[in-house]
Amino acid sequence: MKKTTGRTMGGRLLASAIAFALATTGAAAYAGSDITFRDIAKDPGSGLTYARGESPRDALFDALKAQPVLLFSEAPLVPMKTHGAPGAVIFDYDNDGDQDIYVTNGPGVANSLYSNQLAESGVLSFIDVAADAGVSAVDLDGTGACFGDIDNDGDEDLYVLGTSMPNRLFENRGEGEFVEITSSSATGGGDLNPSGCSMGDVNGDGLLDIAVANTWSSWNDRIEIFNAFGDIEHNQLFVNNGGNVFVDKSEESGIRNLSGFPDELQGSAGITWAIAMVDYDQDGDTDIIMVDDQGEVLDPAHGGFDRGMIHLMQNDGTGKFTDVNVQANLNRVGAWMSLSFGDLDSDGNMDIFVTNLGDYMFTLVPRPFPYELGSFASRWFLGQDDGSFIDPGVGALAATPFGWGGVMADYDNDGDTDIIYHGGLDVGPFVEASNPGVVLQNDGRAGFRYDLNALSGSTNHSRRNVQGVAGGDLNNDGYVDIVSVSSFDMPEPMPLIPYGVDYGSANDASAFFFPSFRPVSETEFVWNGMEPVDGSLSVEISSAGNGNNWASVSLMGTVGMTTGGKANRDGIGAVVSFTPRGGDTVMRPVLGGASYASQDSLTVNLGLGKVRRGMVEVLWPGGVRNRFYGLHASEQVTLPEIPCSYDAEWESRREYRHCVSGALKDLSRAGKLQPKFRKRLMNSAMRAFRDVRKRDDDSHHHSRRHGKAGKSRG
Repeated sequence: MKKTTGRTMGGRLLASAIAFALATTGAAAYAGSDITFRDIAKDPGSGLTYARGESPRDALFDALKAQPVLLFSEAPLVPMKTHGAPGAVIFDYDNDGDQDIYVTNGPGVANSLYSNQLAESGVLSFIDVAADAGVSAVDLDGTGACFGDIDNDGDEDLYVLGTSMPNRLFENRGEGEFVEITSSSATGGGDLNPSGCSMGDVNGDGLLDIAVANTWSSWNDRIEIFNAFGDIEHNQLFVNNGGNVFVDKSEESGIRNLSGFPDELQGSAGITWAIAMVDYDQDGDTDIIMVDDQGEVLDPAHGGFDRGMIHLMQNDGTGKFTDVNVQANLNRVGAWMSLSFGDLDSDGNMDIFVTNLGDYMFTLVPRPFPYELGSFASRWFLGQDDGSFIDPGVGALAATPFGWGGVMADYDNDGDTDIIYHGGLDVGPFVEASNPGVVLQNDGRAGFRYDLNALSGSTNHSRRNVQGVAGGDLNNDGYVDIVSVSSFDMPEPMPLIPYGVDYGSANDASAFFFPSFRPVSETEFVWNGMEPVDGSLSVEISSAGNGNNWASVSLMGTVGMTTGGKANRDGIGAVVSFTPRGGDTVMRPVLGGASYASQDSLTVNLGLGKVRRGMVEVLWPGGVRNRFYGLHASEQVTLPEIPCSYDAEWESRREYRHCVSGALKDLSRAGKLQPKFRKRLMNSAMRAFRDVRKRDDDSHHHSRRHGKAGKSRG
C-alpha cells in the first residue's frame, strides 16, 4: 500500500473540503437588537478616503500565483499579510473635544490622521491632516499604533509600528503638529516585525512606558508558523526616563521569561499578536498581558508542546515581572490575537476577551486529529477572587468565527459590558471569511448571544479582511461607535462560499470562505485569477435609538501638578468602576492599547440603562482610590487624580480633608477646576471617607455579634 504523508493527507483533505463546500449552502438565523450601526465611510461627504496600499510581500505572492500549480507543501512559503496589517486608534490629538482617527497604511502611501470636524462645524465629518501634522510615515509598512501623553504636557503623543524597519515615535507639540523623535528617544526597536503596542507606567514614576508585541523575523513566508521555536522575536519594553528618552528594559524587566514552556525551551519567544498594559489584579500597579499564536505546532496531547498561550506578567510594583500564566490558569493553547478587558459578570474582578482562529476554518484545514468544537474559539476568561481565571466556554453561542481586533463596550448602554470583534485571514489557498462582524450582547452575567441585527444594515464585513478594530464615541451622543480597517476587500463577483457546517450556532449561516485557488488534484492547486481590491476603513456610527441613559468619564492624572500626584496625565492604567443607583457595578480599565494593532478612545462611556445617576470609583496607577458621587445621565466629566485615598489609614478626618483640600487648591491654581465642580469633588471625597468607615464599622459590629474579630483595613 502506498504510504500517505501528513502533508499529502492535509492537501487531500483541503481539496476535498473545498470541493464539498463549493457544492453546499446553509440557512440563516437572526436575533433582534434596538441598536444598529451605519457606516459613514461609504458617504463621500464624510471625508474618509482611506485605501490600504499593498505590502512589498504581495509581489512574492504574485510569483506563487503565477506558477502552473501551487503544491500544498508550499503553503509555508505564502507570505504573511501580503496586503499589510493596518491598525487604527481613536484619540483627541488636537484637544478640541472630539475624537479623531489615525490609521496606518503601506509603504509609498501616507498613513491617515482624520481630524474630526464635529467641534468646528457641528457635523460629523473628517479631514485627513496627516501630512500637515507630520505623521504620514510614508515609507513605513505600517502595522499597529498606540498613543499616550509620554511627557505629561497635556496632549497625545503617537507611536507607530512597521515591519522590517524601526518604529516611529511622534511627539505632539500642540496646535496639531507632531515631530518625530524616534532617534533621540531610542524607541525604534530595530528592524523587527511588530504587530501591536501598549503604553502604561510600569515603575510608578508617573511616566508612560511602551511595550511592543513582536512576531518573527520575516513575513516573506510563514515558515515560523509551522516551526516550533524558530527565528521568533522577543517582545520589547521601553521604559521612559523622562525628557522623552527611553531605555530598553526588555531583558532585565523579566517580560522575556515566559512560563508554560518545556524545560529545554526556556528562554524561547512566542509569536505575539497583541499586548496590553493593564492592572488586572487591581493592586495599583501596571501588569502586562501578551497573547501568542500556537500556529501549526501540535500540542502536548498530540506529540507537540504548547507555544500559543496567554502570558500574564505580574508586576512587583517596581517594573519587574513574573509570568504567572500557569497559576492563573491562562496557559491555554490558541492562536490568540487580540485583548480587551472589563467585568463581564459584575463580580468586581477583571475579565478578558481574546480573539482566536474560531471554529470554522478547521473544516478546510483539519489537523491530523479530530477538531474539538470550541478549542480554538474566540472567547472570554472570567477573573476570580484569587487572581486566577476560568474558561467557561462560549455557552449558547455554540461556535465562534475568526477574529483579529476586538472591543469591550456597552454598545446598547443597558449597563453591562458587551463584545464586538472582526477579522479575516488570507491563508493562501483560501481566505477565511467566517466573521461578518460580531456583536455579542451580554445578559449581565457573561451570558452572550449574537446580535445579528446590529450590523445588518451596515457594511458587509464578510467581504473585508478586517485587521484593526477600535471603539469610541465619535459624535458625542453617548454611544460607542466602531472603527475597523481591512488589509484588502473582496467585492462581488468574488464568490464567498459557505463552510456548510451545522454547529447549531447563529453564526453558521454567516461563515464563508473565498477560494483563492481551486484544487486540481489531492495536492495541487491553481490560482483562480481573481484579485482583491485595496483595504478599506469602516466608521460605524451607533443609531443611539433605544432610549437608554449614558454618561462619560475622562481622567486627568496629576503627577507634577499636585503634591503627591503619581498618575500620568492621561490616567492610563487606571481602573474605572461605575455603580448605578440600585444596579450592578461595571468596570472599565483605561488602556494605552490592547486590541490587535489598535487602541480605543481613553474616554470611558458608561451605560446607565433607565437609571439616571450613580457613583464612579477610580483606582489610579499607584493605588490611590477616589470616588465621585452623583454622576448623572448625559453628564461628561473629567475626574482628576486626588492623591488622597479615601480607604487609606488616616490619623483623622481632618488630616484626610486637609490632603483633599490641598490637592484641589493645586488644581484650581493650575486652572484645571471650576469652583462648582471643585465643590462636588470635595463633597464626594468626604462622603467616600464616611461611607467606607461606616461600612467597616458595620462589618466589625456584625463580626463581634458572631464571635469573630473583625479584620482591620491595611
